[in-house]
Amino acid sequence: MQGNEPHHPPPARSFRPVPVRFLLPNLITLLALCSGVTAIRLAVEGRYQVAVAAVILACVLDAIDGRLARLLKGTSRFGAELDSLADFVNFGVAPAILIYVWSLNAMKPAGWIVALMLSMACALRLARFNVALEDPNKPAFANAYFTGIPAPAGAGLAMAPMYLGFLDIVPDGHTVAKPVAIYIVAIAVLMVSRVPTFSGKSVTQVPRELVLPILAAGALFVVCLITFPWETMVLSAAVYVALLPVGAASYYRQKRKLQAQLQTQSASAAESQPPGESPPQG
Repeated sequence: MQGNEPHHPPPARSFRPVPVRFLLPNLITLLALCSGVTAIRLAVEGRYQVAVAAVILACVLDAIDGRLARLLKGTSRFGAELDSLADFVNFGVAPAILIYVWSLNAMKPAGWIVALMLSMACALRLARFNVALEDPNKPAFANAYFTGIPAPAGAGLAMAPMYLGFLDIVPDGHTVAKPVAIYIVAIAVLMVSRVPTFSGKSVTQVPRELVLPILAAGALFVVCLITFPWETMVLSAAVYVALLPVGAASYYRQKRKLQAQLQTQSASAAESQPPGESPPQG
């Protein structure tokens, strides 16, 4: 029989306060998510131009949150997971629904399958990106490149037919549903492909002589985006596609250079080995 000793509850678990620098990037990520989900609502209401602008705003916010987290040293596992989930909604779900409502629904079930392909390609691309971050064998130069088209760029390219529609170059999205479907399939394939593309995440410093030209070019781009949004987006999409072969060629050139260096080091190690002594076994 137990005594009448008082029962003491276990001590409450204490949590350390979370620094503000961890909150700001996640707040921007949530704002981007709200913008992407709002784009879906606007598309259903038929307000296509505002819907596309909301997805573009989500792209801008997505570019800001990661850089702000690294600048403030506020990166965290929670933030990375939240960012990945928000990216899937903003760049996988929202553009697929926009392009389906604007054009692909004229193909009925086939159009929906194409929209699903874009959404699935985005999910697979994001999953592969998250796994690649933990690859210990990834060479240093590969950090300057993505594998396949990144999700924000894929979303921007997928909506390019809508830009043309807003400029009256395409009279109606439903009349060009089949060419649009072929184009969307091509974008989905590029997103899950192994094609190396340039990444700006590794750029942390710029030469001093390029500071003013970069600032001027950035300001000019923003002004053009506000004044002539769809012309600017069409031009940006065309330039991005034109740079794809350049990025792939740069990646493979550095890869061949690294392989040549490794072969030279291996040959030098073999020559320095004393005669009659076999190299150490792995």
